[in-house]
Amino acid sequence: MDMKKIRREELFDGQVIRLILNAPKANVLDGEMMAELQSELENISKDVKLLQFVGAGDHFSFGASVPEHTKENAPEMLQQFHGLFKTLIDLSVPTMALVSGQCLGGGMELAVFCNFLFLDESARMGQPEINLGVFAPPASLILPMKIGQSKADDLLLTGRSMKPNEIMSSGLGTKLFDDHQSMMESAQEWIEKYILSKSASSIRIANGVARTLFNNTLSENLDTLAKMYTQKLMETHDANEGINSFLEKRNPEWKNN
Repeated sequence: MDMKKIRREELFDGQVIRLILNAPKANVLDGEMMAELQSELENISKDVKLLQFVGAGDHFSFGASVPEHTKENAPEMLQQFHGLFKTLIDLSVPTMALVSGQCLGGGMELAVFCNFLFLDESARMGQPEINLGVFAPPASLILPMKIGQSKADDLLLTGRSMKPNEIMSSGLGTKLFDDHQSMMESAQEWIEKYILSKSASSIRIANGVARTLFNNTLSENLDTLAKMYTQKLMETHDANEGINSFLEKRNPEWKNN
């Protein structure tokens, strides 16, 4: 039985690598999964033209592990999670997320980082961190660049989820499909049409150039936001209360400080 939390598939003679978040139903991005994902990203050959991310089962990912958000664990969790984005920036291989079901928190951050976002009608995307009294560092940088400040504020400060039509109209989605199977099949056809004929080295360089501002914004600010999270946010009562109340399955008692 495959116990790995990241399953790797090679498509089109290794020109496309599919990395499957393999811990259904929630596909939680815990430390173990992130370590496996980091290891896979560090072993991507120069011939790869596209990286795909997909969730096993009915959901993409419920997000990062809440127990790893506690005050004592948050610094290591953020360093590990942000390291994935830095590695993807350095790789510069174009990326595609294929989203079914719930795609929340850190799962949404991984998905919206990608160049291409394919989704089906079951997709629900949101950044619910604020409901736990915390914030989402990568999304706080990515969403304003991708969908504008007003829409980003809406999602980051309400914690609500979007349905497929809103995801598409916001500009986050690339293509929408009726169901998971049609999404996966159409993605293969799309790759054959638009990706496989390209030079792997040229498409990497073009991706890096096209994302100059995007990559610079993340590279220059992720560490700053991680410091704000660990040294400012987690020094408040409410951030710790939000995480603890979730783990204890009770309503938070905010003190507003």
